[in-house]
Amino acid sequence: MMNQSPKSILIVEDDTELQQWISEYLTGKGFHCSCTENGADAVKLIADIQPDVVLLDGALPGLDGFKVCKIARSFYGGAIIMITARDEEIDEVLGLEAGADDYLIKPIRARALLARIQKLLDKKVVNESSQTLRFNSLVIDPHSQSVFLAGVDARLTSKEFEVLWVLAAHAGEIVTRDTLLKELRGYEFDGIDRSIDLRISRVRKKLNDPGDEPYRIKTIWGKGYLFVKDAW
Repeated sequence: MMNQSPKSILIVEDDTELQQWISEYLTGKGFHCSCTENGADAVKLIADIQPDVVLLDGALPGLDGFKVCKIARSFYGGAIIMITARDEEIDEVLGLEAGADDYLIKPIRARALLARIQKLLDKKVVNESSQTLRFNSLVIDPHSQSVFLAGVDARLTSKEFEVLWVLAAHAGEIVTRDTLLKELRGYEFDGIDRSIDLRISRVRKKLNDPGDEPYRIKTIWGKGYLFVKDAW
């Protein structure tokens, strides 16, 4: 970490006391923090700053956090952690569908928050020695984490790129949900977690793989997913 500029974090939270506490805590841990309590302003700041991590409250007045997340995902590829006061599965699903990478429930615990942030910053499925993968018109570059289909940038987020990389690196093989969760999130599949399915659904949409009958990234029912080598 030496000789590197501090990682930037945008805190979007309308509870000013919580916002200040998070900002002071993370600043003390060496991060550069910016803050807003307004959803519309958050969209502009994400576009302008391009922070390394966005901490995004789901229950913002006006333009709520879920809408902010969905809008930001059209131009922002960094990490987004949704924060909500409600421990309800529907909120987690909505956040993941909007493009969030992780999810925290209030009250926020300092060490848990720091661990989630650090995990997203440190997580790299590909290493520097990885080679660019090519499948006809599809090019997957691990260094820039960019994906081009027929010369057009698919604009995948970092988490979408990671799941595509794992599947493409095992092209022609069935990759189980358990394998994906272990590699991408660090735990085993419990039969409930939908984050991988939602991420793959977004990847399919961006790579013109029809959701009703996908033929490029196939679902193998009861087993997992199959990246088809010659479908590009």
